[in-house]
Amino acid sequence: MAEQAYLDWNATAPLRPQARAAMLAASDIVGNPSSVHAEGRAARRLIEEARAQVASLVGVDARDVVFTSGGTEANMLALTPSIETAGEKAPRDRLLVSAVEHPSVRSGGRFAANSIEEIPVNGHGQVDLAQLEHRLSGTAAGGSRPLVSIMLANNETGTIQPIAAAAAIVHAAGGLLHVDAVQGPGRINCDFKALGADLMTLSAHKLGGPKGVGALIKRSDLHIDPQIKGGGQERGHRAGTENVSGIAGFGAAAEATRVGLPAEQARIATLRDLLEAGIRRVSSRIVIFGSKADRLPNTTLFTVPGMKAETAVIAFDLEGIAVSSGAACSSGKVAPSHVLAAMGIAPELARGAVRVSFGYSTTESEVSAFLRAWAKLAGALYKGNEIAA
Repeated sequence: MAEQAYLDWNATAPLRPQARAAMLAASDIVGNPSSVHAEGRAARRLIEEARAQVASLVGVDARDVVFTSGGTEANMLALTPSIETAGEKAPRDRLLVSAVEHPSVRSGGRFAANSIEEIPVNGHGQVDLAQLEHRLSGTAAGGSRPLVSIMLANNETGTIQPIAAAAAIVHAAGGLLHVDAVQGPGRINCDFKALGADLMTLSAHKLGGPKGVGALIKRSDLHIDPQIKGGGQERGHRAGTENVSGIAGFGAAAEATRVGLPAEQARIATLRDLLEAGIRRVSSRIVIFGSKADRLPNTTLFTVPGMKAETAVIAFDLEGIAVSSGAACSSGKVAPSHVLAAMGIAPELARGAVRVSFGYSTTESEVSAFLRAWAKLAGALYKGNEIAA
């Protein structure tokens, strides 16, 4: 029987033991966290402990963490014209997003379609800062008050964006910067203040917490119009009884991620280098997308001319290897990558892209299993390319 290897961590990470234990313990708490009796206070205590753990992961105060149902909802909450500070009450009237954003950002959140503008990226997948500055100077000259959204690291290629430099450009033009950072924790440092972000999205299941829980990190002086209205939960930013068990798991995963980052980062980078050297030995025509840019240490998106991703993913699965064709947000459909299109990659090459991604429990034996499968399958997955003996 083929060795099983889960190498699709950018889609979702396996649940950390710490998160599972926290969730099981929280499931025994009966109280509603908005109730004032002892049971309610016990539930509230778990939420606030988790809030502090998530805050510590990204270097902010606990009061700046708003829990949501996931990264997509956090993006929707952030992407609204109705963002106020003590001195600024007028709505944001333009939204600028990079061309490689997650679909939940590219959709524009609560902005009207005619107020959304896309910022191009270079051939490595990094946002074009000169174009960002040029377009922001135009909006500033016209009196606009923009919101800009740029992801910290791409879910398909792993390319890391120059967020601090972008933040300086955005702020000089009087804008605010939202950063979708769901792929960052556990792979790279995600210090909110060092990045210069005003808003940041996190997702629990990307770092070993449960699915269905996320958070929006916001600058302390910002007030955001809630998308879900009703009760006063989450300091008025998100109504609805909190998912106590899920939030407790998120907090435990965030703490484990923070503590383990230095060792995990170095280890998974070594595994990625081992994998990339191995796939190059099989074929001299391997293309690794974004390899010339700073990338997450856990991500490889590759192809060989002539390969089809949907065939490759199925073939690897039959060998007991879980990989992806890219983003896992389309109900299992293998669709053309807007990320690779934005990078200027030819469609016939882009349609063969396969993503391999690692995490805290990935082993060298799993990487070896992948390489054995690749050596076995490569000749059948593409034709007319050199196969090493």
